[in-house]
Amino acid sequence: MPLPAFLPARPAALRLGLRRLLPLWLTLAAAATGLALGSATARAEPAVLPATAAAPAVESAAESAPAAAAVAPRADLPPVTVYAPSPCLACIDWAEHLRRHGFTVTLQDQPLAEMPRIKRWLNVPSALESVHTARVGPYFVEGHVPAGDILTLLKEQPRARGLAVPGLPRGAPGRESYNPICDTACTILDNASAEPVVRREAFVTLLVGRDGRTSIWARH
Repeated sequence: MPLPAFLPARPAALRLGLRRLLPLWLTLAAAATGLALGSATARAEPAVLPATAAAPAVESAAESAPAAAAVAPRADLPPVTVYAPSPCLACIDWAEHLRRHGFTVTLQDQPLAEMPRIKRWLNVPSALESVHTARVGPYFVEGHVPAGDILTLLKEQPRARGLAVPGLPRGAPGRESYNPICDTACTILDNASAEPVVRREAFVTLLVGRDGRTSIWARH
């Protein structure tokens, strides 16, 4: 199931825009309250917003775009196909993380019931499963693996099935935001009214050999 039409393809850009508009909204609300409670003379005077409060509203989209924009795709990198249950905002955030490191990413929404079949097709060990599964070149990438680990994998090209970050470690790419009532993929509006609480935890990226045995590829 695709995302609703009113949600942009890049959730990070929406978060940033909403945070920039929040001070203006609060100022407008305060001004409206003052007008309602003031005298008749005060109500007749035009409300003037402070210049500092109005600044976020006039900032152009071009100025805020670099924070969420992807870099130009690198021709030397194989394309990445991400299979993710729909909806999964954390999966989309991870795909954006890869794009910011030069990968060309295709996101394929799948019914949740189809994900186990895809993981078996790509030979992902059941003990290492996360939510989304990706394919890059001859390798699978399971879970929120940092782009740097994938770049090293493609450079060294070990004889292996792929990389995995089991589970959903907080602070991993695509898992930077934390909502105490949602551990998997809440809507991108959950943290719109305040800075997200980031709770990072140590995790490792595992290399899965062709025999299914694992070794630590990177520590984070």
